[in-house]
Amino acid sequence: MSVQDDIAAIVIQESTLTLPGFTPEVAWQIGTTLRDLAVTRKLSIVIDVRRFGAPHQQLFYCALAGTTPDNQRWVARKINTVARFHKCSYHVGRLLEQNGLSFEDRYNLPIEDYAAHGGCFPIQVEGTGIVGAVTVSGLPQREDHNLVVEALCIVTGRDYDKLRLPA
Repeated sequence: MSVQDDIAAIVIQESTLTLPGFTPEVAWQIGTTLRDLAVTRKLSIVIDVRRFGAPHQQLFYCALAGTTPDNQRWVARKINTVARFHKCSYHVGRLLEQNGLSFEDRYNLPIEDYAAHGGCFPIQVEGTGIVGAVTVSGLPQREDHNLVVEALCIVTGRDYDKLRLPA
């Protein structure tokens, strides 16, 4: 799939995968859905679901067997990207790729604090906007992104086969 096709698909994902509300119970549902998918598929991932604010409030966290502290660092960097740009971390990365720019050149932000790699998706509440993020780290970035989209489809009752990015 081309970069342009990915960007168009991600824009649809971001506008479609909205929630009527975001509570600790919803965060738990998203997190446990991701964990169940990962355990069933024997995936080694870190999962983080949080509400934005000052400071951010982590509502769900899980590090499965085979992950390392480096995965948590990737999670933090991806979250910073979504919190700043209100787009999927993969969306930001694909936009940069489309324009032939590096993150550092385009935004002059430290790569130690930001990652434009797949796996972090903004949590958008209908009528409110972006209120948090769900993040996965441990797989190749496109797979991280698709796993989060799959979990959000399950939680929101949307058709994953229509929304997923092709392999």
